[in-house]
Amino acid sequence: MNISVTKAAKEWGISRTTIYRKVSDGELSRTADKKIDTAEMLRVFGEPLSKKRTEQSLDSPHNTHLDSQTVQSCTELEHQLELEKLKNEHLRQQVSDQKQLIENYQQQISQLNKTLDKANASIHDFAQVRLLEFKQLSSDDEAQPEQKSTMTPANAPKKKKRWFF
Repeated sequence: MNISVTKAAKEWGISRTTIYRKVSDGELSRTADKKIDTAEMLRVFGEPLSKKRTEQSLDSPHNTHLDSQTVQSCTELEHQLELEKLKNEHLRQQVSDQKQLIENYQQQISQLNKTLDKANASIHDFAQVRLLEFKQLSSDDEAQPEQKSTMTPANAPKKKKRWFF
């Protein structure tokens, strides 16, 4: 006989979440119409609570109220346990996401450091070239003092303006 997940949860006194978890874990199977065979429920969860309650009520009518409270308490505890498990899994996922984010940031920092090192090397090379050019101009000016005195301002070569003056 096939029954719905809701009815199975009520009869066995367990949460629907527990049933769905057992189905997703492969411990319990459902039919094509999304119902569950009672034989499967018996195999996984044992006798249903409704049947146990009936047997207990025949055996001891005084304990029925206490048993129903116990079952209700157990059901509430199962619900709380499932909720805590979901919260725990959610937190694990968040931690995993944060670790991945940190790893991505570290890779970006590494790439930016490499780019910065290349830029610094390029600036250093450029400064060396400019320094050599400046030294060559200075030595040329010192080597030709006589020409400067004979030149007139009209035929004197124009000096280039330097960016570092």
